[in-house]
Amino acid sequence: MAAEVEVVKNKQVLLKDYVTGFPKESDVIISTENTISLKVPENSSGVLVKNLYLSCDPFMRGLMRKPAPNRRTPFPAYKPASPIYGFVVAKVVDSSHPKFKKDDLVWGLAGWEEYSLITETDLLFKIEHTDVPLSYYTGILGLAGITAYGGFYEVCNPKKGEKVFVSAASGAVGQLVGQFAKLTGCYVVGSAGSKEKVDLLKNKFGFDGAFNYKEEHDLDAALKRHFPEGIDIYFENVGGKMLDAVLLNMNMFGRIAVCGMISQYNLDEPEGVKNLMWLIHKRINMRGYSAAEYYPHYTKFLDLVLPHIREKKITYVEDIAEGLESVPAALAGLFSGRNVGKQVIVVARE
Repeated sequence: MAAEVEVVKNKQVLLKDYVTGFPKESDVIISTENTISLKVPENSSGVLVKNLYLSCDPFMRGLMRKPAPNRRTPFPAYKPASPIYGFVVAKVVDSSHPKFKKDDLVWGLAGWEEYSLITETDLLFKIEHTDVPLSYYTGILGLAGITAYGGFYEVCNPKKGEKVFVSAASGAVGQLVGQFAKLTGCYVVGSAGSKEKVDLLKNKFGFDGAFNYKEEHDLDAALKRHFPEGIDIYFENVGGKMLDAVLLNMNMFGRIAVCGMISQYNLDEPEGVKNLMWLIHKRINMRGYSAAEYYPHYTKFLDLVLPHIREKKITYVEDIAEGLESVPAALAGLFSGRNVGKQVIVVARE
């Protein structure tokens, strides 16, 4: 006689409706109505996981919009009244997949709920190194880390002595790019949105300089103050007026890695950029990219980063919120700049 399969309640985070403007706490709701079997269904090669940590990321804002007919996105949009999804750190409860077994620790894409059945495992990675905090796999050793690595090292090809500017520099990706730049022997300056974050950049992450963009009435002047000899590499997280000002200050043959443009995510109509002609005049290479391009480099990335973490040559700051109930405030805060460092949600500590 087959053993009875355990079925448990499964708390979930649902999108209330499509979002316009800045996300509000009321745009997502916590549901306790779902249940889930703790066994992978027969004839499935899925993986059932218990979620431990959730990663709040800017790309999630685009998934809250009503899909436009002609707009292609890397991930499908969320559906109203359905669970949202994102990157997680989790523990395998049951598996029919040959690569994963019970009690494995993993990180990857999954529903934002207590338990998730993952049937598409292309973006699921087994965690081999557990001598560092597990939450790091939501950030420095997960999406944020591979994003920073790909954009800085692969897109920008930095050289010792070059001058690097990072916008949104205290965020999950920016704080890493700045430290990668210092380890490479570059001069690096970051922008952020509060005195606390500026102090963090200079005193915790080792940036050579930093400024609060909200206090600068003339971004061009601010950049000239910090880069009297111009900028060789710009790591772009913001867009809009910041990008316009940077273009005026780039050096010949400069490189711009376009990671994100968070100033544009909540606008109904994106702002135009006026100074693109400088791409021609200064022979600038400006390239957008996706972290997914660099997943094949993940082992190489770990070989670079793990020793720096263990030797405390890289510091990582997390903003940790407890429980699925904290998701609405944490997600809304991500887009208003409320978080300091990588925004992480703890669902369970194993």
